[in-house]
Amino acid sequence: MPKYKLTKPGSREIMLARTFDAPRRLVFDAFTKPEMVMQWLWGPPEWPMVHCEIDLRVGGKLRYVWRHQTKGEMGMSGVFHCIKAPELLVNTELFDEDWTGGETLVTTTFEEQDGRTVVSATVRYSSPAARDGALKTPMLEGWSQGHDRLDEMLASLGASAAQ
Repeated sequence: MPKYKLTKPGSREIMLARTFDAPRRLVFDAFTKPEMVMQWLWGPPEWPMVHCEIDLRVGGKLRYVWRHQTKGEMGMSGVFHCIKAPELLVNTELFDEDWTGGETLVTTTFEEQDGRTVVSATVRYSSPAARDGALKTPMLEGWSQGHDRLDEMLASLGASAAQ
C-alpha cells in the first residue's frame, strides 16, 4: 500500500501528498539542495541520479540526469516560476525524451504540522491524454521509491542532529 495519497484534481492533473517525519525547513532543503536531492530523487536502484543542478531563484533552471548501466541516460530540465521558502515551489519539467506529452507544471507545497511535513505535489500535464499516459507508466512506483529513500535520509539527519 502506498504511503502517499493520489488524487486527480482536474482532467490534466495529478496530486500526490505524503507526510514526512521532519520539520518543513529540512524537507524543503531536501528538495532544493543538489547534494541532498542526489541522495533520494530516483526510483529503482538501477537508475541512480548522476547529475543535479538547481539554480534556486525565479527564472533559475534545474537539470537532473539519471543513468542506467545498459539503457543509458534519462535527463530532465525545468525552470522555477515561484519560490516561497520553505513553503512553495513552482517549476516546469520536460524530459529530454518527451515521454510525458510535453512540458509539465509542478506545484509543490510544504505544510508543517506538529513537527511533521506534508508535501503535496500537483503535476499539470499538457493534456488529459498526457496525464493518463503518465499514470500508465511506473512513474508512481518510482516516486514512491524515491520518497522512501527521502524518509530514510530525513530520519538519519534527525538522528545525527539529536546526537
